[in-house]
Amino acid sequence: MNKIDPTAIIGKHVNLGYNNVILPYSIIYDGVCIGNNNVIGSHAVIGCSPTDTKNTELHVDCDFPVCIGDNNQIREFCVVEQPCYERQTVIGNRTFLMQGVHVSHDNWVDDDVVITNQCVLGGIAKILKGADLGMGCTINQYTIVGQYSIVATGAPCMKNVRPFSRYIPNRPVSVNHYAIQKYGFEPYTDEIVGYVMNGITPTSPIIVDIVDTFNRFVSLYGHQTY
Repeated sequence: MNKIDPTAIIGKHVNLGYNNVILPYSIIYDGVCIGNNNVIGSHAVIGCSPTDTKNTELHVDCDFPVCIGDNNQIREFCVVEQPCYERQTVIGNRTFLMQGVHVSHDNWVDDDVVITNQCVLGGIAKILKGADLGMGCTINQYTIVGQYSIVATGAPCMKNVRPFSRYIPNRPVSVNHYAIQKYGFEPYTDEIVGYVMNGITPTSPIIVDIVDTFNRFVSLYGHQTY
């Protein structure tokens, strides 16, 4: 059972799971798949056309070009666009998109990501598991924000941010110890510090997998990394 405010506008070709709350004046366009236990804030717009100057027409090759998982909070005035270059725009599970977040075409927002108020993601940017974007930061097109990293409030992020790191403009990259503690990576602290600060290749399988996943995304788009 979903709780949908009567002022919300829901397209005919929308797949809704259960226990979702759709708040007043939100719009969900055709081609959106939403899982379970999500909250869609008032005046949110989900599944609108992409804002891209080179590709103004949709090129959709799947039934649900916008896919949203379970247990997400998508707050007031957020926007989630359809893709126009890749197969889907994706929001994973347990994400928190605070007020006014702009999720552009072809973005991938992975599980447990927090994107705070007024952040803007450029097209095709990927925000990987457990990352945290500070208030009002901007993520450039094709940029990969690695797992369990953080981007500072108001930062213009023009390059990739490696896993477990902190990106603060005009300061050296540092280690996101908060995420290490929050997500239970304390046994791997020395390994993570060596990777972030000195580029030392990790050896523990769990950290190797995180770094390999980040590197695979980086190799797709060729951006430099902070």
